Amino acid sequence: MNDWKMLTLVGADQPGIVGQVTNALYQAGWNLGEASMIRLGGNFTIMMMVTGEGTVESVLQPVADALGLHMHVDEIAGSLHQHVVPNIQVRVTGADRAGIVAQVTGLLAEQGLNILELESDVAGSSERPVYIMHIQGYTDLPLESLEAALDNLGDIDVQVSPIETLIG
Repeated sequence: MNDWKMLTLVGADQPGIVGQVTNALYQAGWNLGEASMIRLGGNFTIMMMVTGEGTVESVLQPVADALGLHMHVDEIAGSLHQHVVPNIQVRVTGADRAGIVAQVTGLLAEQGLNILELESDVAGSSERPVYIMHIQGYTDLPLESLEAALDNLGDIDVQVSPIETLIG
């Protein structure tokens, strides 16, 4: 088993972040595992599993400094190819208001849905903001059980659908 670290980098979005970070890791002999990279509110965030010799900080600090990125590294117990494949997708839209995420995810948790990925955005305008959330997860419950649990959210539109995954 590899000694994995969780590397987190956050900074103002700009071209070249992914290329420079991954090239520095590659040139130093580090390996990448699973990763999530996304723009959030004008910032770019990288979370990735890495493993290699030495310290990842010594490899990436010059790149992080040059790009104005904040870096954080944690030792983690993890391995690849161990995650559950999602079988349910939930799409939520509604007028932006406090509590949408807590309300929806709380109901999903009560139904036993394991959230594997959650992505959200605020669209519309500052006068009429619209909250959009996409959730992928896994459950053994039938689709109808989730739909029934999410049916009484008032001003929030929720669509639940299966994810068809072909693994061969």
